Amino acid sequence: MAECRLSDLLTVRFGETSDVPEGLESHPFLTSLAARGSCRAFTADRVPDSTLETLAATALCAPSKSDLQQRDILIVSDPEQRAALRDLLSAQAWIADAPHLVIFLANNRRQRQMQQMHEQPFPNDHLDAFFNASVDAGIALAFFMAAAEAAGLGCCPISTIRNHLGPVRDLFGLPDHVFPVAGMGIGYPVDRARMSPRLPLSATVHKDRFTGCSDEAIHRYDARRSAATGAPAWSKTRAKMYAEPQRGDFGRFIRSIGFKTN
Repeated sequence: MAECRLSDLLTVRFGETSDVPEGLESHPFLTSLAARGSCRAFTADRVPDSTLETLAATALCAPSKSDLQQRDILIVSDPEQRAALRDLLSAQAWIADAPHLVIFLANNRRQRQMQQMHEQPFPNDHLDAFFNASVDAGIALAFFMAAAEAAGLGCCPISTIRNHLGPVRDLFGLPDHVFPVAGMGIGYPVDRARMSPRLPLSATVHKDRFTGCSDEAIHRYDARRSAATGAPAWSKTRAKMYAEPQRGDFGRFIRSIGFKTN
């Protein structure tokens, strides 16, 4: 994407012109980020294990809260485990054709282990422990995705893995205080992923004070996105999706694996 101007890509993405410094206009990494899209169609070619392990190592170079490193990456290589995970995630048909599956884990267990190793108390056994590990895993996911796409691969996060927390825990032997934040399908893309329009920066980037997002801004975005993709209004489909109960047992599961939510 080096031939593309970053400002042009951001205008297409957000529907607003952006004041991009000239020195960043052709920055290859920034233009690749601005043009990226999720990939759900892959070739049958396998990605070498060494490549996946290198991407995992790169992802774990990401920052973590207080250097606690409360995130792990699980590469699903065993054919039977991969098939079992695909069965769990079969509500999204594209996952069946993803040649590789990776799971990003929040891991607060290791911190508790170190407290015991050094005979230290753990007075921070509350909701923040869950949150810190979750954010660490999310940051690692973002780094992995950027690294994979820079290496010519396509990928797409899979949040629906959290619909199956108990079976996933049992399938992969996850101990207490370790749980999946997201999965990811990864492989060589069939085509270049389509760039998805985003809400305008004027509604989502705030300076000095939170200014919110008006109904009118959402309606304008709906119209722009529908014109670009041919899909129904984004806000209406998202509202209908969240009008149905989802993961009502999530809090119970998190408490069952030892987290305190006070």
